[in-house]
Amino acid sequence: MKGILKAGFYSAIGLFLIALFAFAFWPRPVEVDVVEAAMSPMLVTVDEDGTTRIRERYIVSSPLSGRLRRILLDPGDPVFAESTLLAQLEPTDPVLLDAREIAEAQGRVKAAEASVRRAEADFERARAEYDFTENDLMRVKTAFASDAATEAEVDFARSKFQQASAAFRVAQFNVDIASHELEVAQSALLITQGVETDEESLARLSIYSPIDGVVLHVLQENVAVVSPGTPLIEVGDLSDLELVIDVLSTDAVSIEPGQRVIVERWGGGRPLEATVRLVEPSAFLKISALGIEEQRVNVIADLITPPEERAALGDNFRIEARIVTWSSDSALLVPTSALFRHNDAWAVFTLENGKVERREISVGRMNGRFAQVNTGISDGDFVIVHPSDELTVGLKAMPRE
Repeated sequence: MKGILKAGFYSAIGLFLIALFAFAFWPRPVEVDVVEAAMSPMLVTVDEDGTTRIRERYIVSSPLSGRLRRILLDPGDPVFAESTLLAQLEPTDPVLLDAREIAEAQGRVKAAEASVRRAEADFERARAEYDFTENDLMRVKTAFASDAATEAEVDFARSKFQQASAAFRVAQFNVDIASHELEVAQSALLITQGVETDEESLARLSIYSPIDGVVLHVLQENVAVVSPGTPLIEVGDLSDLELVIDVLSTDAVSIEPGQRVIVERWGGGRPLEATVRLVEPSAFLKISALGIEEQRVNVIADLITPPEERAALGDNFRIEARIVTWSSDSALLVPTSALFRHNDAWAVFTLENGKVERREISVGRMNGRFAQVNTGISDGDFVIVHPSDELTVGLKAMPRE
């Protein structure tokens, strides 16, 4: 009896070990990551960095040569059209003279003063001669009326009067010329002698803002002698911003004016809206951060978000833009990580009744995360993402918790 019990005990232990061994090596369902294919809106975008730019900026330059007064405006100061004073130009000072040139200038002044005195003396002599000949002509005419003088004497007196009149006028002109030459000679000594001139009486050119906006840059702040065309100050309207987004030339061919632009990571709380206005026709070479030469094209977009909602956004600020090249309100989407190539076609693994199945699909549009599926699977099917090489058709699988 004891032998039978002992044999049954060992048999039970053996069966338990066999069952345990079989359980350990029994095939288990493979855990996989699954996502449900679903109808959802889809955007295909070109994502690139860009910068803001004031559409119309004004660099105010000096129209004339002169001495620029110090510009008191700072970047960010508001300006108003035709009322905000941007800069003032004054005439430049005469050239400073050394000791020899001062002596020469003083000598010219003394010579000019002597010329004035001589011209005044000539003027007095010519005036006396003019008065004498005028009186003599009147006397001869009176005598001729009473037959006390001949007609020849009248003609002679008239000729003398005309000559004296012309000499008198010449003497007047000589006095004026000498006086002007004296002023010119004296003007060379104004700065050298420290003669102060009333600042308000100087000729001064005032330059006013051409637009309503803000000061962007002060290009010439300090007092200086400037020539025509020298840039002085830059102004612009921050409410009139546009976006400059450089994209690869291969992406630029799919971008058209009027397409939507979503502006993200600009520093504000929510994305901004813009539309493409222009795709520039000429590309340029740019070296990427990895040292790769790329042909890039500038895309210009207009912001349509109201200025009050982007008041902190300024000129030349960095932004991240998504240019929408295609969109759909309802498309059957699967993650691009679920796709793989099979028989020169796209395919996915699906999980059906606990087993892995392979479906060849027709793919439409793709973006960085999702692909549009036209045929091959239906809404609600579960597809396996990141499929490994171990997956085969018919393999038992279960969703990973």
